[in-house]
Amino acid sequence: MAQISMLVVMVAALMIPLFMARFKINGIPTAVAEIVVGIILGKTGFGFVTTTADLTFLSSLGVIVLIFLSGMEINFDLFVQKPRPKQDGTTERSPVFMAGVGFAGVVVTALILGVALKFFGLFSDVMLATILFSTVALGVVIAALTEQELLSKPLGQTILLTAALGEIVPLLALTVYSTINGGHAARIWLVLLIFVAAIILLRRFKSIYRFFARIDKSTTQLDIRLAFFLIFVLVTIAENVGAENILGAFLAGIVMKLLRPSEVTRDKLTSIGYGFFIPIFFIMTGAKLNLRTMMGNPQALMLIPVFFLCFVLAKVVPYVIYHQRFNARNSAAGAVLASTTITLVIPTLTIARNLNAITADQSGAFTLAAVLSCVLAPIVFNKLYQPQPEDEVKTRVVFVGANILTVPVAQQLAKGLYDITMVTDSEKNFRTYNSQVNVKLLSTLDEDALVSAGAFDADIMVLGYMDADRNYRIARMAVDHQVPRVVARFETREAGNERIEELAADGVELFNTFTVNVSLLRGMIESPSTLKLLTDTEAGLYEVEVHNHRYTGKTLQSLPDIGAITVSRIYRNGNFVAPHGDTLIEPNDHLIFTGSKDAARALRSELGARN
Repeated sequence: MAQISMLVVMVAALMIPLFMARFKINGIPTAVAEIVVGIILGKTGFGFVTTTADLTFLSSLGVIVLIFLSGMEINFDLFVQKPRPKQDGTTERSPVFMAGVGFAGVVVTALILGVALKFFGLFSDVMLATILFSTVALGVVIAALTEQELLSKPLGQTILLTAALGEIVPLLALTVYSTINGGHAARIWLVLLIFVAAIILLRRFKSIYRFFARIDKSTTQLDIRLAFFLIFVLVTIAENVGAENILGAFLAGIVMKLLRPSEVTRDKLTSIGYGFFIPIFFIMTGAKLNLRTMMGNPQALMLIPVFFLCFVLAKVVPYVIYHQRFNARNSAAGAVLASTTITLVIPTLTIARNLNAITADQSGAFTLAAVLSCVLAPIVFNKLYQPQPEDEVKTRVVFVGANILTVPVAQQLAKGLYDITMVTDSEKNFRTYNSQVNVKLLSTLDEDALVSAGAFDADIMVLGYMDADRNYRIARMAVDHQVPRVVARFETREAGNERIEELAADGVELFNTFTVNVSLLRGMIESPSTLKLLTDTEAGLYEVEVHNHRYTGKTLQSLPDIGAITVSRIYRNGNFVAPHGDTLIEPNDHLIFTGSKDAARALRSELGARN
């Protein structure tokens, strides 16, 4: 019978996504479908699946891998991004601020709801109720945001951060709850050892990980071995200090994320998790539920809509916070999506059952309420959300120096997908060019003045002064402030070869007009058509870096509106690849193509979206 149950689960895991694709069931997350199928196959339904030792082990490993992958989804860059100034001179609410305040409101509301349930005699454990109502299903939220291509946009970043807090904070609270209720309150300080171990592992493997990339091969898969090493080390430590294993798994995911694995590594880990372990966990979750017992208990049935309503009401405050920046419809859509919960609810209920803090009927009611939230919330979100101009994030380019070289370039870029700012300390140049492009006049170009002007809050900084010493000094500041791209002008060798090589080693892109002019003249002689293409105002040569996972692993010929562009080269891992129609697109490929400005804008928006 044990082998039959395993076979049934494997068949179900294979057939569920095929069935959903065949009948175009897109509004329901796969995880929810797996739980529903588990209910049909398990105790409630036909009884084809029973709880065996092997399935219990694989299910436990599934939740650990699920929480590990959730830790890898945290985008720490969002926490250090600074809010950008608005056109009226004020500063817009940053995603970090809105998510932080919004989730604080979620915790307070969840606490009030927990107290209310205890007052009416429906559920007595206030702390457990607060933890459950505060949770957000990060994986489901990411899937919904990815479908709408919102992850790289302000609204998507805000919802994503809210969801991340909805996993991190309840997970830490659950650790404290289980430690205290498990009779290990005196050992609660030992939980800090997990964080210490995570920091040591991160520091130890930061340099080694680069070495792994050089010696790795298909038969060793060192990156995957390292991932599971981190999981089992931190899970083992967590269990031995009295904490929950999912905290160790979550920290392992964060460590792996901070090691900056390649997109290929992330895809392999996701494939292993969602291809095998995680479906078993969700199917077995449904299989273990006994709804027949709940159906005979009117109080248990009444708890399902009550708990579902609490999951929704706990996320009302984010709507108020989101509405400070976004319109009412999209703010409501974001708050509804934040009410999605399942990932952490089930492990929490398992822990509560082990501690005898909750009955089987109450656990089942919480589970079904969470399943309802996962079914309904993404559907309502897709119905409510409407793309807005505010969602189109332009690449911010800051020019330092307003002169005859930089101003025309800024004017041309401002017509496309670029937000242009120019700063100068020359009052004469400010008066000359301010009417032609957005120029800020600064009394000095020292670090404090540039920081106050928001010059380093850029995607690209261009240093256009003739003065090599000044460009070198500001370039060093830009590198220290971690500006993603710095383009610096050096007309002569006055700055010294060592300083130029130093900037180049730090990733600064260097140019001088003499070399550019020589290249253009040579182009006019050798490739006049190519030069015309480069200087054409209607069509041109463009480049886009592929971040949208929807297109990685697909062929060039499957790109949207491929007939409107011509891909001439693919820049991949430092080498140029000649493209063909059946060439597979890989993460972070740079596609170099020709086409109209409209086609280029559409392709950049589609492929460049960070999912």
